[in-house]
Amino acid sequence: MFEKLEELVQKYHQLTQKMSDPEVAADAVRYQQVAKACSAIEEIALTYEEYKKIGQYLAEAREVLAEAGDEEMRELAEHEIETQSENLEKLEHRLKILLLPKDPRDEKNVIMEIRAGAGGEEAALFAADLFRMYARYAESKGWRTEIMSASETELGGFKEVIFMIHGRGAYSRLKYESGVHRVQRVPETEASGRIHTSTVTVAVLPEAEEVDFEISPSDLRIDVFRSQGHGGQSVNTTDSAVRITHLPTGMVVTCQDEKSQLKNREKALKVLRARLLAKAEEELATARAQERRSQVGSGDRSERIRTYNFPQNRCTDHRIGYTSHNLPGILLGELDQLMDALFANDQAEKLKEVDTAD
Repeated sequence: MFEKLEELVQKYHQLTQKMSDPEVAADAVRYQQVAKACSAIEEIALTYEEYKKIGQYLAEAREVLAEAGDEEMRELAEHEIETQSENLEKLEHRLKILLLPKDPRDEKNVIMEIRAGAGGEEAALFAADLFRMYARYAESKGWRTEIMSASETELGGFKEVIFMIHGRGAYSRLKYESGVHRVQRVPETEASGRIHTSTVTVAVLPEAEEVDFEISPSDLRIDVFRSQGHGGQSVNTTDSAVRITHLPTGMVVTCQDEKSQLKNREKALKVLRARLLAKAEEELATARAQERRSQVGSGDRSERIRTYNFPQNRCTDHRIGYTSHNLPGILLGELDQLMDALFANDQAEKLKEVDTAD
């Protein structure tokens, strides 16, 4: 670990020197490339230099303790050793986290798919609640939400809604949301006031660009048809809706939200590409036995990653034992505390794997 850190510090100083080179500064493209490379390793380089400085202070304090002739000097040295040892331990833990492999998909936009599971209309209504929750969270981050496809119910719920969130780092924050979300509340449609349990499944896919996953046109069957609204009424009089079938896998994506056939086709291809990339990565992870968390289950009530309990004003993430009693705030998109807890747990699990390997 320390050899790698020394190399990174050396590289960091080389890059900072390059940035002050007049020739590099005069070339905007080259300067930007160097600055980006420097920024990528700056935190870890500066943290390691701080670590070495603290190590030096600790060594000096131990020398003082060994040579101390009076009690007061010994007490000062012992206090310094205790303080700097704690600082050194914290910095070492921080360095281990910084050295963990970064997920190359973290900076990508995401495609999210929310589907009503067990619970009928109540599940569809909660699917709409979750969509609004993520849209509000995205707005708080300055990200943009774009609906790709939606199948609404008469009461304003969603049987299914697929949408993209455009924003740097969107996948890094939202990737832990995949799974079954369970809601416990009295439905609007329940006259007797009885609490119902319903489920909604959420899938989070990083946007796959053409360079990430290329689809051969010969593998696609593209059908166009007239868009339909609530109850089957026609949304428009042209064949603008698009259904794309990926023949090798049988995967089907339909998009009819736009009035333009071309735009519907583009959106459907984005969803298909993301699904195919996710499928390929999942198969690879399974083959290597490295998949660390499951994705969407069947939507059965017994499966869940999180429970939203309205009578108790409680939201519990069962994977990490996290509970919040601010359910209204969470549904308004106040998700940072929960996201931070999931991220911290993920980092801790990765550190365990590294320690076990060592």
